[in-house]
Amino acid sequence: MDPDFLNVFTQPAALDQFLAENVIAQGEKKKVINPTSSNNPKLEELKLLLIDWINTTLREEHIVVKSLEEDLYDGLVLHHLLENLGSLKLDVDKIALTEKKQRQKLSVILEAVAKCLQLEKSQLKWSVESILTKDLVSTLHLLVTIAKHFKPNLAMPPNVQVETITIENTSGGLKTANAVEYITENKENLEAQSKDDAFDELFSCAPDKLDAVKKVLLQFVNQHVGKLGLNVNDISCQFADGVILLLLIGQLEGYFLNLRHFFLTPASTVEMLHNVNLALDLLADGGLLNFSVNSE
Repeated sequence: MDPDFLNVFTQPAALDQFLAENVIAQGEKKKVINPTSSNNPKLEELKLLLIDWINTTLREEHIVVKSLEEDLYDGLVLHHLLENLGSLKLDVDKIALTEKKQRQKLSVILEAVAKCLQLEKSQLKWSVESILTKDLVSTLHLLVTIAKHFKPNLAMPPNVQVETITIENTSGGLKTANAVEYITENKENLEAQSKDDAFDELFSCAPDKLDAVKKVLLQFVNQHVGKLGLNVNDISCQFADGVILLLLIGQLEGYFLNLRHFFLTPASTVEMLHNVNLALDLLADGGLLNFSVNSE
């Protein structure tokens, strides 16, 4: 048995209970939430929110969900939810009693979700098998995606993440792989993406406002490099050799850049690239640059 698998469980009793509840056949894989992550308050908050949302949506149909793992795997609740939210008429029986019928029902439901929400196969974080086997992580991914589409104002807690363990039963024993999955958006990444989108829209859709933005940026730059007796008139040209950028970083971060570390009057493209690469390294080291920039 893989030692990492044993290390997941701090008590032998926890291991015995897990193996008793999760029978994994030879050659099969199963993803579960790490026991250390299952009591995450934000995860519990999300689960309760989704349960309340489902019960509120299906109140008139007298459907009450108490457990996301136990009440959604057979497709009955998902069937009613989609018909209620999206006015979708699915050509499947309301109640599927056998595993074969449940698998067929889930296949139709999940295909309808992908088509209605216009999702590519690579975007799907669930499958018929994972929902059928009560995989909570997959079920949460599915419900969050449906909720975001049909109820975008639903106040889901951000940055909900769980530690998962993918367990595979091989001929050599149980093998594991640990990972961290975000169930809801990372708020910081979302805000950064929003800012990027705003600038992209400005450049593509509002070029008339670009001059105003340049003017504000020039005022900002000159406010700081002006203390060094410098003046910037053209962002496109005067930032090309990296000198102004380096001096601006030094002013903003409050440190002195040794003149031996960069070229104050670069005479070639190689020297300019050296300056720009140094500036990008400083930004990255300071945690101010979290995406790739081509120095050229």
